[in-house]
Formats: sequence, C-alpha cells, structure tokens
Amino acid sequence: MTPPLTYLGFHLVFTLPPIALLGWLAVRRERAWWNWRSLSGFAILVALAMVYTTPWTNALIPEGVWWYGEGAVIATVWYTPVEEYLFFVLQTALTAFWLFHLLDVADVSLDLPGSHRLVGVLAGAALCLAGWLLLGTTSTFYLGAILFWAGPILAIQWGFGLTYLVRARRQVVLAIAVPTLYLWLADWVAISLGIWMISETHTIGVGVAGLPLEEMLFFLLTNVFIVQGIVLYVWVLDRLDVDPASSPVRSVARRLGGRPLDE
Repeated sequence: MTPPLTYLGFHLVFTLPPIALLGWLAVRRERAWWNWRSLSGFAILVALAMVYTTPWTNALIPEGVWWYGEGAVIATVWYTPVEEYLFFVLQTALTAFWLFHLLDVADVSLDLPGSHRLVGVLAGAALCLAGWLLLGTTSTFYLGAILFWAGPILAIQWGFGLTYLVRARRQVVLAIAVPTLYLWLADWVAISLGIWMISETHTIGVGVAGLPLEEMLFFLLTNVFIVQGIVLYVWVLDRLDVDPASSPVRSVARRLGGRPLDE
C-alpha cells in the first residue's frame, strides 16, 4: 500500500520547517550561539553521524527490523534510503539549532577527577554489554542493537566530561527533551501513515500509543549524542581560550621539556 506521504514529503513537513525557523531565530537573537564554535561542532557531529550510523542502519534493515512503504522512498544507497541519510543531517540540525538557543558555558576546569571519568566509561560500557546480551533474542534484537551501538559513544562522552554534563544538566536536559518529544510525535505520524514500519518480531511489544519503546529510545539517545557532543565541544574550546596552558599540545610539550611552536 502506497502511503499518503512520502519520506521526502515527511522531511518537507516535519523536519525542514522547524530547522528553518530555529536557524532564522538563532541568527536574529544575540543570545543564541550562532558562531563558528557552535557551527563547527554541528558540522563535526553531522560527519560523525554519517560515519557511525550508516553501517548500523545497513545492518538492521536487511534483518527486517524496519522497512519502508511502497513508493515512499526515492532510492536506496546500500540498503538505506537517501531520505534516511538526509535524516542523519536534519535531526542533527534540528536538535543543534534548538540547543544554540540554550547553550551556555560553565566555569569548570578540563582537569576532571579520574574517578568521575571512570564512572562515565563504565556506565557506557554497561549499556553496550546489556545491548550485546539482548542481541541474542529475536524479540529484543532491536533494543539490543540500539544499546550496543549507543554504548561506545556514551562511554566516550561521559568518560570525557560527565562532571561537566552534570554541572550543565539543566540546559542539557531541556535541549534533549524538546526535540525528542517532537521527533517522537513525528515518528508516530510516519509509522501511522505507513512511511516506515517497525517489525513486531524484533521488538518487545511495549510502546506509547503505538510508538514502540525502541523507537523512543533511539531518538532519545541520538539527541543525547548531539546535545552532549556540542556542549562538551564548546566547553573545551572555551576553556582553552580561558586557560591556554591547559591545551593538550602545550601540556605534552612541557612534560617533554620543550615548548609548543607557537610560544
């Protein structure tokens, strides 16, 4: 059955308009972070999203975890529709542009306690391990794939800056919550219209108003990646400006008894 709205039409209705609005407001508002720091962080995250998510989607689609309505997509590259690759970029833009209106930098040193970093790494590793264990059962396959895929990224982000993320928790939570709720709604509409379908065999059968738990978790975690990534990136750049001596290049050079080339 051909859905009443194509995947490209979904982007024209649900993703591009809020991105355009948030970008326009960010340019006009002095308070918004529309500068080279935030935008370069956004560009880096888009590249990482493409590189890290592409193998994952192309592994799950052939397994029948989800598929697309007849005539809903223009073309596929590997097993993934071009509109899905576009979603990697557009979701990052949607969440990042919203974050730019909330972003602020707290006065926290880059020199965080090693115990805090260890807790962050172990928490991410635990999610990865849980995902690996869930992969062995058909009904938990999608849930396991999400956790196994998300764990390494969370381990890196939490291991690097868990202390700072806790300090900046208000902006982080708000920056994650709003686009996540919006994308849950958009995902529910897309599933209801038959633009894409989620396998009942590969999911645990728990959801909200027909939206599977796994889909909710996917959008939540991907927005966590985006928000935490940009927040940590801007924090690092800010601290290197405030305290140039904390630059890793300078620190290593001094330990070796030399000086960085720009000193």
